[in-house]
Amino acid sequence: MKLNHKFALLLAGVMLAGALVGCGASSAPASSAASSEAAASSAVSEAASASAESALPDGVYTADFDTDSSMFHANEANDGKGTLTVKDGQMTFHVSLVSKKIVNLYVGTAEDAASHEADCLQPTTDTVTYSDGTSDEVYGFDIPVEALDEDFQLAILGTKGKWYDHTVRVANAQPAAAEAPADGTYTCDVTLEGGSGRATVESPAALTVADGRMTATIVWSSPNYDYMLVDGEKYLPTNTEGNSTFEIPVTALDTPLDVVGDTVAMSTPHEIEYTLTFTLK
Repeated sequence: MKLNHKFALLLAGVMLAGALVGCGASSAPASSAASSEAAASSAVSEAASASAESALPDGVYTADFDTDSSMFHANEANDGKGTLTVKDGQMTFHVSLVSKKIVNLYVGTAEDAASHEADCLQPTTDTVTYSDGTSDEVYGFDIPVEALDEDFQLAILGTKGKWYDHTVRVANAQPAAAEAPADGTYTCDVTLEGGSGRATVESPAALTVADGRMTATIVWSSPNYDYMLVDGEKYLPTNTEGNSTFEIPVTALDTPLDVVGDTVAMSTPHEIEYTLTFTLK
């Protein structure tokens, strides 16, 4: 894994300090030189430790793609985000752009891009699907990332053959949600958090997938829930007897889903906030 910029600067400073100690060894006390070397060694160890701790474990994440331009950004279908892959400590960020009008990227400045043609990033053809159900083909790019949450230079080449400078950053990396399984019926473990802790839901629960959309059957430990809210939509019980049962949409597996359950067990109805997490068995 490459050293980050701050660590590289610190290491360079430590090497310079070591060289100065060596040049002045005849006049400096041995104990002073030894102390300086020990301090330098400690600084290197601390910086290396900090660098190691800041690295993400290997895996797949979603992350924000922040740019300095309203014309150059992630496709709106992806809500300003892309996919960050970490493998053997190396980070690569894939982002789908808004069209096919940007034909190359270069990690660095526009001035350097023209003379480093072999290092230019080549596009992939991505299909994006918008909220209204329509889809489009756009260009996407795999961008090597040295550090998260830090600005870096990224030059773009348009169809007219001119390079432009931009400043971007890849930020707020979060573990990617597991994709929906193939259409069918499954069982999944359900974790409930929130509320007073007295209410529970049955686990495992049934999970149905149709046309890529997931629906879970939630059975509460009480018959007193008269509706649930999920993403602002109200869902009513599917039963009239026994514990309250609902069929609610699940947007992603292994990711907390914010829901509200309205209970009439008290003197007046109360909406209570919960999170539900679904994990396939």
